[in-house]
Order: sequence, then structure tokens, then C-alpha cells
Amino acid sequence: MHPSMRQWLEAHHPEFTAIRRDIHAHPELGLEEDRTAALVAGKLREWGVTVTEGVGGTGVVGTITGRRPGQRAIGLRADMDALAIHEQTGAPYASTVAGKMHACGHDGHTTMLLGAARYLAENPDFGGTLHLIFQPAEEGRGGALAMMADGLFDRFPCDAIYGLHNTAGMPVGTFASCTGPMLAAADSWRVTFRGVGGHGGLAPHLSTDITYAQAHFVLGLQGIVGRNVAPLDTAVLSVGYIAGGSADSPNVVPSELVIAGTARSYADAVRTLLERRLIALAESTAATWGCRAEASYSRGPSALVNQPEQTQVGLAAARAVVGGDKVNGTLRPTTGGEDFAEMMRFRPGAFMRIGNGVAADGSFNAPHTPKYDFNDAIIPDGIAYWTNIVHQELGSGHS
Repeated sequence: MHPSMRQWLEAHHPEFTAIRRDIHAHPELGLEEDRTAALVAGKLREWGVTVTEGVGGTGVVGTITGRRPGQRAIGLRADMDALAIHEQTGAPYASTVAGKMHACGHDGHTTMLLGAARYLAENPDFGGTLHLIFQPAEEGRGGALAMMADGLFDRFPCDAIYGLHNTAGMPVGTFASCTGPMLAAADSWRVTFRGVGGHGGLAPHLSTDITYAQAHFVLGLQGIVGRNVAPLDTAVLSVGYIAGGSADSPNVVPSELVIAGTARSYADAVRTLLERRLIALAESTAATWGCRAEASYSRGPSALVNQPEQTQVGLAAARAVVGGDKVNGTLRPTTGGEDFAEMMRFRPGAFMRIGNGVAADGSFNAPHTPKYDFNDAIIPDGIAYWTNIVHQELGSGHS
């Protein structure tokens, strides 16, 4: 990292920490990020960035044109939304909104991209156009699709796009990514079994016992993974919810039972197979036991697949921040999901992980838990990473 940039980061770190903590104290769920979006837009305008608000609802896009000649354009994306979780960090800047908290670090992601916006607005030593994409509703409410439906890439053309996410359990001062599939398609499914209820003690033979159907259905799900999906492909089918009958009437065979869960995959063909086979299994199992099944499969974020060229750009940008020995370019993929994948289906891009820290004993508070908190110490590295992406893609004097 160039000494002048290091000095700039050190001088502005307290200001960006304050911004992050302000966002943290005022969490907003997806497509409700009115305050956060206004804060983002206000800061961008204060720093001389061209701002467009209301993209995809509450999305904000800032645009900076470099002082050098160039036709290329890229996009850097951060997410802004919080989660419906009761915070238990005890931090002085803890959530002021009951039942909502920034439990995934989107407050930090927004702050790091804001920091990069300020630095690059003050030092536009690049050629071409930079779009700073502040996305709403990453956490399951379809923010990426909403922005694209609002003409994101038509209004703000991008030749390549980049995303960054903190990772609890990864040491501070480290980055990691990989080429190809990095995160999975995250889908959900639901099956309602309907039959004839009855007295489970007196006349069970007069019922069409839907509990038999759901039991065989659950066992059959893993048969889809084990026998329908090719051995070298990845698929996960998990049950997360079962409800039927009444705890106060355990002697009654229920007439309705609901079961729901998640499905994960990397390949579109596997995703389609899971949907088709799960619905067929539910219906055929129900028929076997003389009842009916209503099955639905809802597609969430697509699989996130890093493109080779952009992955190498990201890795080079990370190495310029922390050195090659602290950058892992062969990160093992996981079956977590990420809404940024929807944007990456339409523009080549890469997703990077930045270490959020880990205690000496190896412990950490995981995202989506009440005690998770973004680590303000990594803000400078995140800003430097974003700046280096621009230097890699659009040219610069130094990084």
C-alpha cells in the first residue's frame, strides 16, 4: 500500500468507524433502508460524487468519472440491509430498534465502499467510469433483482462487477476467494400433506395417515441427493420445519401436515433436477399412502460463480493491500448463498472475502447470531481493496 494512502486511511479511520456505528445503531430490513440510503446519498454528495437514489426501491448508485481518458466502466457493490434478530452484543452503539440488528456486517460493507468513494472522489486518478452500487435487501428480499429490474446495468453500464463480504473466523488482514463456484443457489421448498384424520388409538385404520407420507418423504429426499444427483455434483436438501396436529391431542391423527426446508446447488441443471424430483417425490409418496400433497419450490439467489479474469483482478488487489502470503486464491466453496450472484449472472465479476477476526482460542461470533459484530479494524483494508480494484481495472499511478 502506498504511504500516502496509508496516511489517508489512518487519518479518516475514526470518521468511518463513526459512520459504521451509526448505521449499526439504526438497522433497517430489506427494501426499508430509507435512513441508511439517505445517509449514503448524503455522504456521497458531500464528497462530490454524482448520486442516483431510488434504484430498485431503496438502492443508491454513486458515479465517479476518472480524470484520465478511458471508456471502460466497472461496478463495486455493497449491501445495506439488516436482519430480524435481537442484538445481544452490549456494544454502546448497539441497535436502537427492537428485533433488528446488523448481524451480517452490511453496516461495515456499506462503510468500506463509502470510504473508497471518498478517496476516489478526491483522487480520481483513473480512466473510465466507476459505479458504486449500494444494494438493498440482500437478506432474502430480492434486492439485486429489484435493482436490475429497475435498469441497473442499462442506466449504469458495467464491464465488470465486484463484491466483498466479511468473514468471521478469518484473521484480520487476510483475504480469500476462488475461481468458479464459490457460493450456492439458495432455494426453499414447502410441502403440505392433506388426508383424512382420525382417532389414532381407537380407529387409526379409518384415517389416511399423512405422518407416514411425510416420514417416507423425508427419507426419500436424501435419495434424490444420493441417487439422482451425479456423484461429483453438489446438492443439499434439508428439512427445517415440520408442523402437524396438536400437542394437546397426541391421540389424533392429523388431517394436515406442513414440511419445509432448503435446497442448495451450484449448477443450474442440478437446481432444476432438485425442483422436479422433490415435487414428484412429494406427490407420489402422498399417493402411495392415500393422501394428497401440494408442493412448491421457490428459487432464491442463484449460485455465485467467479469469473477467472475478475478473480485474478481481485486477488491482485488484495495482495497489494496485505501481501501475497495473506491472500488465499483457492478458497474452498461453501453452500451459503449471496444475492450478488444475481448481478453476476449478467456481468462478469468476482466476490472476495475479508477476514473479520478470530480470537486466540479460535472462537468467534458467527454472522446471523445475536452477538455478532463487524470489526471496525478492517475498514481501512476494505477501502484499500476497493481502491486497488479500480487501479487494477481502470489504471492508476500507484496502489
